Amino acid sequence: MVDSRLQRKITELSLLFEISQTLDRSMDLRDVVGPVLESIAKHVGMMRGTLTLLDRESGEIYIETAHGLSERQKERGRYRPGEGVTGLVVKTGRPAAVPHISDEPLFLDRTKARRDLKKEDISFICVPIKIGNEVIGALSADRLFEGVETVDEDVRLLSIIASMIAQAVKLRQAALEERLQLLEENKRLQYELEQRFQPSNIVGNSKPMLAVYDLIAQVSRSDATVLIRGESGTGKELVASAIHYNSLRASKPFIKVNCGALPESVIESELFGHEKGAFTGAISTRKGRFELAHGGTLFLDEVGDLSAMTQIKLLRVLQEREFERVGGAATIKTNVRVMAATNRDLEKLIEERKFREDLYYRLNVFPIHVPPLRERKTDIPLLADHFVERHNRAEHKSVRRIATPAIDMLMSYHWPGNVRELENCIARAVLLSTDDVIHGHHLPPTLQTGEASGTQHVGTLEATLRSVERDLIQDALKASRGNKAKAARALGLTERVMGLRVKAFGIDPRRFRTGT
Repeated sequence: MVDSRLQRKITELSLLFEISQTLDRSMDLRDVVGPVLESIAKHVGMMRGTLTLLDRESGEIYIETAHGLSERQKERGRYRPGEGVTGLVVKTGRPAAVPHISDEPLFLDRTKARRDLKKEDISFICVPIKIGNEVIGALSADRLFEGVETVDEDVRLLSIIASMIAQAVKLRQAALEERLQLLEENKRLQYELEQRFQPSNIVGNSKPMLAVYDLIAQVSRSDATVLIRGESGTGKELVASAIHYNSLRASKPFIKVNCGALPESVIESELFGHEKGAFTGAISTRKGRFELAHGGTLFLDEVGDLSAMTQIKLLRVLQEREFERVGGAATIKTNVRVMAATNRDLEKLIEERKFREDLYYRLNVFPIHVPPLRERKTDIPLLADHFVERHNRAEHKSVRRIATPAIDMLMSYHWPGNVRELENCIARAVLLSTDDVIHGHHLPPTLQTGEASGTQHVGTLEATLRSVERDLIQDALKASRGNKAKAARALGLTERVMGLRVKAFGIDPRRFRTGT
């Protein structure tokens, strides 16, 4: 007797250890409950076992996982709380043990899994699975009856296993809730970052522009030299302005110099100033842009257009933070943050020895690339609305919307002039609008589609290609004055093919000869 009890305890401990390892294998409980039931069957001789769950929405108890039941039998095993032994356990939250299922009227055998067996020999044990005071389901097993004491031991063992399952469910719910909270927090932080670091002077929320905003946010609070690259009309000056007005120098001057617009003879004076009498016309001492920007920011637009001599002097200012006025001897210290912009290929200019490599590295401390409009087309509707509002105020107009065909035209155009070209198109359209709506015909001819302009092509592709081919052959014959051999060489054709095409199109080469 003692040996059998000891053996049972050893079996239980082995089973509980195996179940604890199984429950740790996966975050998805459905992946581990099946193996748990298999372990119970292997260690304690369970004939059938089920894990039932309560659906809070439908109020129905259903079999989630089972051992020893077919899929059809599992589907039959559905109860309402209080219905049958399983329903009663779920409703009351208390375990139930039926030594002989044949003696228990509450045992419904809804699955029909025991109808061919001697029911007086089968015991049924069902225990609740509870998280706190809430019953979420039940764990049940049936086995051959071996005595009342054995049934009580089975109730105790299954209750322990049900507690382990409940704890695993609780831990998984907590982990899932934590993960969902982290996802929500990440979304909130991302939204706040996007809103916080989107400069008020720049319109757009496309992915390329969000990357630019992130760079602006990172560099604004520093004094690092910034080189802004991008095509003409992309808004490089707006980026420089956003960096300055989000920096610690925001209350100090923001001075702009267009290096490409100033003649070489005056650029040095503009940047560094000059003394009275330094050159003809210097009737008084004049401060340069570096002095005017003291404590603030100097923005050098089109820096790739600087002359070689000016590049040398600019390099010295960046290195030594000092300069002399034109015609002066006194050294002037400067505290200026320098930002530069260009639409030119500086690396190619360095190869051509038109731009100093050392100056390039001094300027290219923190590069920012402003994407062209064709790479951020999702921003076009936002920009268009922004420009409509701006030019409504400037022109005292009241345009309220952009018609869908006009929007389609804006979205399909390739915008070589970028945002500047878009603004010019909208400004023109606002002026032309007579019904407070921008239509397709208000946009420039370069944006017009065949549908909007009434110039849709009529005819098949084959007919169009034949027409183009005929025109090319006639042009070649005209240029060769009717000489088919020369025209064939010009078009990359053999004389034979040229003769066949001329015959097919009914072209008379003689009419292209001089004097005919």
